[in-house]
Amino acid sequence: MAARKDDGMRLLALLCLTAAWAVAAPEPTKTEPTNAQEAAAKELAAKKAAQDATIDAKYFALVAQLPPEAQAWEKVLQENLGNGFYLPAHKRDKVAGKSTAWDFVKDDPKLPRVLLIGDSVSRGYTQPTRAALAGVANVHRAPANCGPTAAGVKNLEVWLGGGKWDVIHFNFGIHDRGTPAADYVQRLEAIVARLEKTGAKLVWASTTPIPDNPAQKQTARSIVEKNALAAEVMRKHGIPTDDLFAALTPRLADLQNPNDVHFTAAGYEFLGAQVAAAIRAALPPTAR
Repeated sequence: MAARKDDGMRLLALLCLTAAWAVAAPEPTKTEPTNAQEAAAKELAAKKAAQDATIDAKYFALVAQLPPEAQAWEKVLQENLGNGFYLPAHKRDKVAGKSTAWDFVKDDPKLPRVLLIGDSVSRGYTQPTRAALAGVANVHRAPANCGPTAAGVKNLEVWLGGGKWDVIHFNFGIHDRGTPAADYVQRLEAIVARLEKTGAKLVWASTTPIPDNPAQKQTARSIVEKNALAAEVMRKHGIPTDDLFAALTPRLADLQNPNDVHFTAAGYEFLGAQVAAAIRAALPPTAR
């Protein structure tokens, strides 16, 4: 009986030691993928890194051959587009020889200078606006997806650059759909005050419609509310409104992508024509 008891005690002690070792022992270091999915993910990441490195090499070699002014513009883009989406996309487009909204604009000194400030919707109508105003104005855009009013307050000096502007067409809204009304108005007032100091003719663009999207906490009503707040600010400052919201609303079914804030190619052509017309109206009669 005593022997069986001693054996039981020894077994219990052994189990306790085994459990303690299992808790204390560190996990083995992974040196090889544990399954085919992990291996595939690593291979894909390696391919992407190699492709990115190739694009970077080609991009910087191309930039090195540009005139000084164009090189300076590329440096501004590198510092402001961000590494997440816009800068990598710009590099790929540049290497591929594609013309985009971020193209360097060499001014014709006989023509007025126009600056477009806005988010990705503004980026979409930049090239159609340039085409519509070819021979009428030098159409530049801010070197960023300008995002919310908070970004405008922070980055406006960079976007304005060092040149003189004749017309500035600007918008903030989609990225402010969740911004409290008081904050939106306060920041918009600060932006307008700085833009007024440029001496340029200012044109506010009402924010384009967005669809309801509960998953993204996005409501069409939020843009209606922001447009109403902005309209009051613009009336106070005597700034005309390019009412893109009103122009687009009857044609959303055929010009806006389904369940998206962005637009089709035809939609951006439509917007470009609207923006160009508003800019023409803001130019001196002799420049129209």
